[in-house]
Amino acid sequence: MTQLEPIVVIGAGVGGLTTAALLAKAGCDVTVLEAHVYPGGCAGTFFHKNYRFEAGATLAGGFYPGGPMDIVARALDIASWPARADEPAMVVHLPDGQTIARYGDERRWEEYRRAFGETGETFFRWQEACADALWDLALRAPAWPPQSPGEVASLVRDGLAWLAADLRRRLHPPLLADAFRPVAAHLQNAPHALCLFVDAQLLIAAQTTSAYANALYGAAALDLPRRGVVHLQGGIGAIAETLVDAVRRHGGKVLLRQEVERIVYEKGEPTAVVTKRGERFPARTVVANLPPWNIARLMGDHAPEALRRLPENPEPGWGAFTVYVGFDAGIVEPDAPLHHQVIEREPLGEGNSIFLSLSPDWDESRAPRGRRALTISTHTALDPWWKLFRFDRRRYEQRKAHYLERILRSAERVLPGLRAHADLILPGTPVTFQRFTRRMRGWVGGFPQTSLFRTWGPRLDRSLWMVGDSIFPGQSTAAVALGGLRVARAILAEAGAPDAVAAHRLSAANAPASEAA
Repeated sequence: MTQLEPIVVIGAGVGGLTTAALLAKAGCDVTVLEAHVYPGGCAGTFFHKNYRFEAGATLAGGFYPGGPMDIVARALDIASWPARADEPAMVVHLPDGQTIARYGDERRWEEYRRAFGETGETFFRWQEACADALWDLALRAPAWPPQSPGEVASLVRDGLAWLAADLRRRLHPPLLADAFRPVAAHLQNAPHALCLFVDAQLLIAAQTTSAYANALYGAAALDLPRRGVVHLQGGIGAIAETLVDAVRRHGGKVLLRQEVERIVYEKGEPTAVVTKRGERFPARTVVANLPPWNIARLMGDHAPEALRRLPENPEPGWGAFTVYVGFDAGIVEPDAPLHHQVIEREPLGEGNSIFLSLSPDWDESRAPRGRRALTISTHTALDPWWKLFRFDRRRYEQRKAHYLERILRSAERVLPGLRAHADLILPGTPVTFQRFTRRMRGWVGGFPQTSLFRTWGPRLDRSLWMVGDSIFPGQSTAAVALGGLRVARAILAEAGAPDAVAAHRLSAANAPASEAA
């Protein structure tokens, strides 16, 4: 495969590392360059004052038999992930005090009926049937939109196989209609509590609400509790660390503290990647585990038309206001769920909906003895933070203090007395998130999933690829791992190499959907 080598992957997120590990296993000369001191990017775990906090992503799914993380593990000879399954996946707290546990097993139906009556059961029967069908198709052919004749042929072939399997199952969800309408089409005349619950869940899974989220994508995004939610020993960054080991075990390199400054082009082709430390890495193929705006900056005048058409700042989408708390474990009830979504009011975002993730009591690496680590986050618009940071630093700090107070007050609905029992409270704005993740303006979560036909394909130029939450199927560790599988397979196919993923992918696609429960 000398015509494609050497290969440089920019960014050690889960998508980039999955791509790199598969290429390394196929015998490619591949090097991963990561700006930070730890891998994982938005799904990394950082160490601060004896605590290990989740930097951004806190919910890890896709670990069920035949699921995305199982496919990755088998394709890369990973014996096991350092993970423990958990039930319920989370608890959602509505403004009126009602709580709904999101179980992955059969207990979910009793919970839906209790909270929302028959309307809730009808909605989630549609959602699960649609999600089963879509996940089955995604695991067969994660190449959307297709960007080559081979991918078109694969999509048609595997799509026909999926259709035959669907006919045998006799699920027949109205997939064609749902491809062109929002989730809200299935919530007409639904009780307000159900609509609010679905909107809140979609906001964290699809970056938008039911009025805008594509019905197919939304159904799959809402399915996370059935898709093998786990907690990782040492934090969610253990996924990336396991993938780093796989890259190195198969002969690839992963270099930390190597922030890329630019991609060097000669005669329209990449020839090298240069880092801020002045080191130059030869490259004939570049895979960027970055948002489009970051990639455009690295390419400069060589950026393709799609990147040149981007607006100046990341949009549409969100930033995150995060709070990292170290506190006395004594205020956590025994066997308490570890993930919570607290909804205060509408509209959602801007502190009105927060997500809490606790470190497990069994993971002593996350906090000192008798303490627990907590990551809290809320969606927030990017522009107000950056305007204040640049032009009125005093008001920026005031706004940060106001958000911190609101979020801690909401968190105390789950953990009464949190502030009084905390020995560390560390807030972060989108400005902070850009500093630590290098993502332009702290943009997180990828594009809101409003249409299946607006998604980016991974190939940006002949020798330049994008991986991560900006390509289908979007955000979450499972989704970006699927994106990494696709990019690696496409690069290897171009070189005429055997498809190292196909056997694992197809056997996984034939796994019963019930195994996800």
